[in-house]
Amino acid sequence: MTRPRGLVVVTGTGTGVGKTWFSAVTLGLLRSRGIHVAARKPVQSFEPGEHPLDAEVLAAATGEAVEEVCPPHRSYERALAPPMAAEALRQPAFRIADLARELTWPDGVVVGLVEGVGGPRSPLAVDGDTVDLVAAIEPNLVVIVSDAELGAINAARLSAAPFAPRPVLVALNRFDEHNDVHRRNLNWLRLRADFEVVTSPTALADHLAH
Repeated sequence: MTRPRGLVVVTGTGTGVGKTWFSAVTLGLLRSRGIHVAARKPVQSFEPGEHPLDAEVLAAATGEAVEEVCPPHRSYERALAPPMAAEALRQPAFRIADLARELTWPDGVVVGLVEGVGGPRSPLAVDGDTVDLVAAIEPNLVVIVSDAELGAINAARLSAAPFAPRPVLVALNRFDEHNDVHRRNLNWLRLRADFEVVTSPTALADHLAH
């Protein structure tokens, strides 16, 4: 595949931590600076009638067609992990190699972002998860989006462990600098767990722009 100059995989500590929002805002900020960005959601599953879908949110941020972000045949209208959704809908099974092979990029992309589903070990295909996809496509960076509340330290450390020794950055979503728990979690992750941590899409955009 044509590889972006900077290839980033975004996952979360779990479902609902805001990784699509964090990714989309970051990409929008980069695009506003004149940086050529693209997003890919290799596979998605959702409730019937649900909108906006993750791919729609990412496409709006990058200016791409939704079909470029997520191939139509990889959108499964069932709120289950994608391989389970495909099975429930009687669709063909697919593998990590299929998802990796389907990742295509236009020329000149400076930041290419690939978003997984759920957490690092949430099933992405019949034979693997986001950890396996990362091994297949070898990104420059893995970003783990986490809530900033109690439990963030444990969740971030557990989510980062399967990616070692690849570079990992933790993005604390919904961070409130006036919240004592949030501040202490941030300091612990940086100073004791030795993670690079950002607390806003602006900070992530700054990091990816360099």
